[in-house]
Amino acid sequence: MNVIELLKADHTLVAGLFRKVEESPDSEHPAIFTKIKAELDAHAHIEETLFYPKLKADGNKNLVDITLEGIEEHHQMKMFLKEIAALTGKADEFEPKLKVLIEDVEHHVKEEEGKMFPLVETQFKADVLDKLGADMEAEKTKFKGSHSKAAAGR
Repeated sequence: MNVIELLKADHTLVAGLFRKVEESPDSEHPAIFTKIKAELDAHAHIEETLFYPKLKADGNKNLVDITLEGIEEHHQMKMFLKEIAALTGKADEFEPKLKVLIEDVEHHVKEEEGKMFPLVETQFKADVLDKLGADMEAEKTKFKGSHSKAAAGR
């Protein structure tokens, strides 16, 4: 699977979790948030570890600028994830922060898919995108495995 397909599949998965939040009572949101956080943590990790460094190293100025913006959006998302995780049981604070997280991530996805990915597809050859996708898929599996073991050890 090439890198663009992999990242779009992640986006689709998270969008489905966001829909679950919208369609479910607030009482179910903490459990759904746990899944959202796990997916976003893994997604951000592989982008920041492999994808963004490649784009910064080999992309043109437009692509580098969009990548730098994406890194900042990840930073903001991670702060929200950490804050929301600490608010379990405080619905009056949890729900508004969850809503803003969803809006921020949807904006980030729109920019990646609308601006970044088309630039990536024109600036990198198919074999590079395939190799990057395979490397990122392997890293994601490793990341999720190490984090599920750490969670089980708590």
